[in-house]
Amino acid sequence: MKRIAVWMAVLITLCGLMFGAALAQGAQRSGPELSDEQKQAFQQLAPGVEITPELIELMQDITYNPDMSIDARLRAIGRLSGLDRLPEDQRMSTTICIWDPAGRAGPIFTAAEEQRIRAAEYGLQINMVPYTNESVMVDELLSARCDAALMTGLRARQFNKFTGTVDAIGALPTDEHMRILLEVLKHPSNAGRMVDGEYVVLGVFPAGAAHIFVNDREINTLGKAAGKRVVVLDYDPMQAQMVAGLGATPVQADITRAPGMFNNGVVDVLAAPLVAYEALELYRGLDPDGGIIDYPLTQLSMQLIGRRAKFPNEIAQLIREATHEAYDDIMAFLNREAERVPARWWIEIPHADRLEYELMMEDARVELRNLGYYDGEMLQLQRRIRCRMAPDRSECSDPRE
Repeated sequence: MKRIAVWMAVLITLCGLMFGAALAQGAQRSGPELSDEQKQAFQQLAPGVEITPELIELMQDITYNPDMSIDARLRAIGRLSGLDRLPEDQRMSTTICIWDPAGRAGPIFTAAEEQRIRAAEYGLQINMVPYTNESVMVDELLSARCDAALMTGLRARQFNKFTGTVDAIGALPTDEHMRILLEVLKHPSNAGRMVDGEYVVLGVFPAGAAHIFVNDREINTLGKAAGKRVVVLDYDPMQAQMVAGLGATPVQADITRAPGMFNNGVVDVLAAPLVAYEALELYRGLDPDGGIIDYPLTQLSMQLIGRRAKFPNEIAQLIREATHEAYDDIMAFLNREAERVPARWWIEIPHADRLEYELMMEDARVELRNLGYYDGEMLQLQRRIRCRMAPDRSECSDPRE
């Protein structure tokens, strides 16, 4: 059972990437000290402004003031720093890289452009650069050619294991669980957890529930995946190991090739969010005898990761709260796409099997936490949310996470 549970977690990794393709205990805040590099960057942003501990502390107080709206805080900081008075040609430019397989005309990049226009109102000059290859974009962030990058939550794990565990298998059973978690993450009490080494999380966005797509309705339990061909990501060798341990055949692929492999019958099993059904024409791989397992394995995320030297956590906190305002619009889009899936494709899972899957996924989370793959604090937070919504769950009285 444990091997099956971990294999389910492996599937989640692939479907996190599929989202982007389908679219073409609280830590304390840091003190008022800035690194020399951050001071230099700030001085470039606001030439002529004396950088004093008093100014920094005042800006921090504004940043974390829950009684002020985001717009009010941004405008106050703009006035204090002088950013709002700088001509555009004197503002330091920031480069944010956006992964959108459809490139500059894609929906992810288009939505990001709207935020760039808003940022300009507060004295910020941002250049948006589209990337159709997520792996290349991540390398650009690592080499500092991107100041920040928008990527799948599964890729973001290498920059912040806490938020990289948002997508943990079975941790958030419904959209409502995800909504509550994102509300918690944007709160200033969690600001310290958003920083890991040289990087800081600037935003976490919902990306919809993940499901398993199969080309044969007889593959209606995880045990029946034995002997079947399953897509695994080529950059994560653990996936191939776990799938092979189940008795299935792992087939390595990158995100650009995986949908076509399923549609052309090269593989039998593909994990993907519902938003991929029409955008990636996954109905071709389902036809004629396939289906979609009617059991959400996880809630996926997209995450904006920035370089800490460019984004002090005080500024990052404002960005996290501002980007969260897009939640309702994103969910409306995801729900519209999910409704496009015809009812005939759904493969119902009996209630008894669902309970068994919950236990298997709990086993998987515990094992992957012990292996250092998942973050224990995030798993505890997710368990508290599950117990808040369903206090009669057995894990609420006998927790393992």
